[in-house]
Amino acid sequence: QVQLVESGGGLVQPGGSLRLSCAASGFTFSIYHMGWYRQAPGKQRELVATITVGGSTNYADSVKGRFTISRDNAKSTVYLQMNSLKPEDTAVYYCNGYSMRNYWGQGTQVTVSS
Repeated sequence: QVQLVESGGGLVQPGGSLRLSCAASGFTFSIYHMGWYRQAPGKQRELVATITVGGSTNYADSVKGRFTISRDNAKSTVYLQMNSLKPEDTAVYYCNGYSMRNYWGQGTQVTVSS
């Protein structure tokens, strides 16, 4: 049974930081590219960051220099370190694994507000 379980979301003030984690199970994590997406109310889901099997990363322009994606294959976990958070980063953040198949987590809410 494939599972992607996100954690680490919450309420944070502008300028603050959060670290999201996504624990994967039920598939061979090390051969899957991984990514984080987000969806704000009334908007389409958008790419935040991706990391390939080889460790290459890609970021949306809106988060470059503030967010960092990383992966730990030994723990089958992908992370998203988010710094200098802004109110416009408020969204549900989803973990994604893609290779032969495409897997999604249930999402974790991130709210940036004073």
